[in-house]
Amino acid sequence: MAGDKAYSSRGNRTHLRKRGIKAIISEKKDQAANRKKKGGRGGRPVSHDADLYKERNTVERLINKLKAWRGIATRYDKTPGSYLAGLHLRASMIWIKDLTRAAR
Repeated sequence: MAGDKAYSSRGNRTHLRKRGIKAIISEKKDQAANRKKKGGRGGRPVSHDADLYKERNTVERLINKLKAWRGIATRYDKTPGSYLAGLHLRASMIWIKDLTRAAR
């Protein structure tokens, strides 16, 4: 599971580990500083795959582009079908815009 630094707590990592889920969450600077301050009692540094963490950022930016469309961000559509149609429409608009940029 790839997550933001806000979810890097020991409890979240333990919860995922118990279920056999690999956490791809980088450690916050203050958590690392506290761990280092404790010395040998602070435990090991948190390991995560930096390349997979970068891909999480790509997905997050796409979600932000989708939510930039007010109808999706505020969920004005009442039925799941019309909301999904709005997602498809917005995703198509983003895709076409990216295609025209690449063609230049």
